[in-house]
Amino acid sequence: MQSGNQTSVYHFILVGLHHPPHLGVPLFLAFFVIYILTVSGNGLIILTVLLDVKLQRPMYWFLCHLSFLDMTISSAIVPKMLAGFLWNSRVISFGCVIQLFSFHFLGCTECFLYTLMAYDRFLAICKPLHYATIMTRNICTYLACGTWLGGTLHSLFQTSFTFRLPFCGPNRVDYFFCDIPVILRLVCADTTINELVTFVDIGFLALTCFALILTSYGYIVSAILRIRSANGRRNAFSTCAAHLTVVVVYYVPCTFIYLRPGSQEPLDGVVAVFYTVITPLLNPIIYTLRNKEMKAALGRLGRCKEEHRH
Repeated sequence: MQSGNQTSVYHFILVGLHHPPHLGVPLFLAFFVIYILTVSGNGLIILTVLLDVKLQRPMYWFLCHLSFLDMTISSAIVPKMLAGFLWNSRVISFGCVIQLFSFHFLGCTECFLYTLMAYDRFLAICKPLHYATIMTRNICTYLACGTWLGGTLHSLFQTSFTFRLPFCGPNRVDYFFCDIPVILRLVCADTTINELVTFVDIGFLALTCFALILTSYGYIVSAILRIRSANGRRNAFSTCAAHLTVVVVYYVPCTFIYLRPGSQEPLDGVVAVFYTVITPLLNPIIYTLRNKEMKAALGRLGRCKEEHRH
């Protein structure tokens, strides 16, 4: 984007979701309820795993990390969106840098974590005799820390590479949060290199992780089909169904936003709302409905609370 002699931009204005003025309060209430359900649902999963001895296993420990990521990624986006619905609070200065960094840090960490969870299921089903010796507590800690470190490095690179560019033109971000594609439209310089690097970087990470997940589940399905008992096959599939579902829910919107040519801005906003607001809400629902052990643990937690009341 080329520009003439203009002053430098030191703050941005989030336009937010386009909506008629009379829908501000209903939209605020709807997204506020979704946000509260997201935080409470994911928080309940973390609490259940921490309190239930039967869930003290790597699979559920990684699930705690996923729930924490879902809570924080929603918290990085939704509060500012809510403020825009009621108070027209749309000015965001250095917070735009923080929001972009947080979003890509958490999103990339979640991408790595999904891959790690698929590897955990691969070991549990395909190499059950070696699982306990491979997935020790220390190894799980190192692997989880690796996902957070990878997300940090990725986001540091993307954020610094984006905000090194000059901003001296319009400062209206026509979106409901600061993301790379919309920020690059405000740059008063050639953004071809940035667009290419963003496409290659995010594309390489997403496709590599997705390929590793598919490879893991290829081996998993092959191993499950060799199980003789129907009950054993059902149990094995049930432990993987929830993870596969959330992987699909995560990857389809991200692929639509970052890995396709051209732009369909209204549709981009709808898809972005889905994976920043709705997906963090769906994950705890999927894991509690599709996972028998989690449902049983929630039942035990509920009964325990009832006993304490009496």
